[in-house]
Amino acid sequence: MFRAEEIGRLDRSYFNIILAEEYDVTLQSKNTRHIWYIHNPEYPGEGECVIFHKHRASQPYHQHGRARSLGQAVKSIKGHDVFQMNGRKRS
Repeated sequence: MFRAEEIGRLDRSYFNIILAEEYDVTLQSKNTRHIWYIHNPEYPGEGECVIFHKHRASQPYHQHGRARSLGQAVKSIKGHDVFQMNGRKRS
């Protein structure tokens, strides 16, 4: 379960907050416009969460990863934004 304090610390200057509830948070990055869904199933441990991602509202979500907390999930999302805004490196 996400605590009210964690939800209250979400960076509203960085994200549009679409939904923020005890088990589900949906955010949109103001930088990339990507949409992020963070789900807390409380399994295998309290606070653990699964991060889903999509590039456009019309697309389905795909799993991006896992995090130990909402704060760690936000850090991962911001890192992904930096990667996207700097362009993907091609080999």
